[in-house]
Amino acid sequence: MLKKILLGLAVVIAIPFIVALFIKTDYSVMRTVTIDKPVSEVFDYVKHLKNQDNFSKWAQMDPEMVKTYRGIDATVGFVSAWASENPDVGVGEQEIIAIDEGKRIDFELRFISPFEATEPAYMTTEAVSAQQTKVNWGFSGHMNYPMNLMFLFVDFETMIGEDLQQGLDTLKVLLEQSSS
Repeated sequence: MLKKILLGLAVVIAIPFIVALFIKTDYSVMRTVTIDKPVSEVFDYVKHLKNQDNFSKWAQMDPEMVKTYRGIDATVGFVSAWASENPDVGVGEQEIIAIDEGKRIDFELRFISPFEATEPAYMTTEAVSAQQTKVNWGFSGHMNYPMNLMFLFVDFETMIGEDLQQGLDTLKVLLEQSSS
């Protein structure tokens, strides 16, 4: 009888690990907004990491968060770091790793606490017309086995996508209200 109980317990413990073998480990999310401003004006705004404080949902989650900067904003190598007691914000930094002037800016996000991860993110701008710009904001992530089991319980793509869209919607309002 004890042998059957131990075997049953082993199977119950093994099932999540087996299931995790068949669950994705990567996710990617991108959201878009069209802003009624020329592409040059929009790109000049979004390439400055400090401006994310004005539109990013994450930057606004903790008004007491400590922010530090290294380098020259809007240039490759600039780092914007944050530290918060709020576990939804945590501690980390973001570095500009590439700029294709007027078109794309790539970031490396380095999360330190409450979890460690390094993930890529980007923003792109594309002229729809002389006075309209399409902005894409994207983020990719990875969760190692067996932590990828969390994908069964948390829809990271939807959750992060909603935060990106909220930031883009705020960006649209900010830029369209500003005078040219």
